[in-house]
Amino acid sequence: MCPFIETIRIKQGKACNLPYHNERLNDTRNHFWPGCTRIELEEYLEVSPEMDKMKCRIVYDGGGIKEVGYTVYEMRPVHSLQLVYSDDIDYTYKSTDREDLNRLFACRGKRDDVLIVRRGLLTDTSIANIALFDGKDWFTPRSPLLKGTCRSMLIDNGIIKEKDIRWEELFSYSFVRLFNAMIEWGALEFSTGTIYE
Repeated sequence: MCPFIETIRIKQGKACNLPYHNERLNDTRNHFWPGCTRIELEEYLEVSPEMDKMKCRIVYDGGGIKEVGYTVYEMRPVHSLQLVYSDDIDYTYKSTDREDLNRLFACRGKRDDVLIVRRGLLTDTSIANIALFDGKDWFTPRSPLLKGTCRSMLIDNGIIKEKDIRWEELFSYSFVRLFNAMIEWGALEFSTGTIYE
């Protein structure tokens, strides 16, 4: 079994969404290693006030935290998506094994990334959760490939709503936003007209 990871955004000397990262890490460990000791990520972080726009990558398994690393984060520009289809892809747990995601990403053609359709429903891009704007509200797929920590926070705060979205319904929405632990809500938005079948 491959190790699992958490990726935490460090902004102005603070680790963002830490309770959500703690919850996901411990849920993952309890799923694969029932009864394991709870981990509190803040005990492993070394964050100083001058740290900003940085990515903290934590690798862990049933034995605990294996690696903690820090790098400067630069957001990859994404302005277009290619729809790709995979009914059996599974990325429920944030693992170091991204082979299936990388295989789908390789199908993007001239586009910047892919938007993965599973069993007729929109899910995620290769790196981010999505939300679609209908002119009034933002909706995120009810069954994403990965339930991201930023996604959970946005749902809990009533900023986005969950909904099953069939790929055929995509163009009834005007805008799409990509977001994850590193891409802040609203930082990456573009027209659904640049999503291609």
